Amino acid sequence: MYQDKIVLCGANSYEEKFYMNPDFDNLPQHIKDELKIMCVLYVHDVGGILTLVFGENGELEFEVTAAEGDPMFDEIGSRLKIKEIQTDEKKQELLTQLQLYYKVFFLGEEIE
Repeated sequence: MYQDKIVLCGANSYEEKFYMNPDFDNLPQHIKDELKIMCVLYVHDVGGILTLVFGENGELEFEVTAAEGDPMFDEIGSRLKIKEIQTDEKKQELLTQLQLYYKVFFLGEEIE
């Protein structure tokens, strides 16, 4: 059913918008709120566009893009911010649970 990368959500500092894939509308509201806060704070701090996508194997990946020559985008800050998110215990638990959710409900994998 899902063969390529699937976008979970994203935030865009240029348009000042947050996007949540409607395929994930059944996630609990507090999870969607947490994702929105995380993504919006990221682009507020470093600029650019942050997209959280599930790869073919169900792993949640951070994809970052910026406009060509954007002087406001902080590339080093971007890497540090992603590392901070991935190592934060609370956010790490959220991201792990989202991966499990995706693997079970979208990829049809069995829970061990």
